[in-house]
Amino acid sequence: MSNLTLPKHPTIADLQQYVRDMVIERGFTDQTVLQEYLMLTEEVGELAKCIRKSHANMRIDAKKKYELDAAGEIADILIVLTTIANKMGIDMEKAFREKEEINKQRVWQ
Repeated sequence: MSNLTLPKHPTIADLQQYVRDMVIERGFTDQTVLQEYLMLTEEVGELAKCIRKSHANMRIDAKKKYELDAAGEIADILIVLTTIANKMGIDMEKAFREKEEINKQRVWQ
């Protein structure tokens, strides 16, 4: 059982610290950035299955069980993405703010 707690309304820095501590507690510190990226693409694929099943009006294998939870998959994506940022030494809030300033200057058609 984990002793980690996340504030009720966490900042991005709180989230990054929580995930950093969680990775240590669960013993995933030996994963490389490449391995984490592969996990990220897997989680994005699982979200794609959820969306395909519920919103894309596409045929699916009737015999196959699709018990994926979109909210859970989005949470997994956030966890893995945060882990990648941590391993690469990226402050996610700073990166977001800097990139958004660039995006504000773009002309969107």
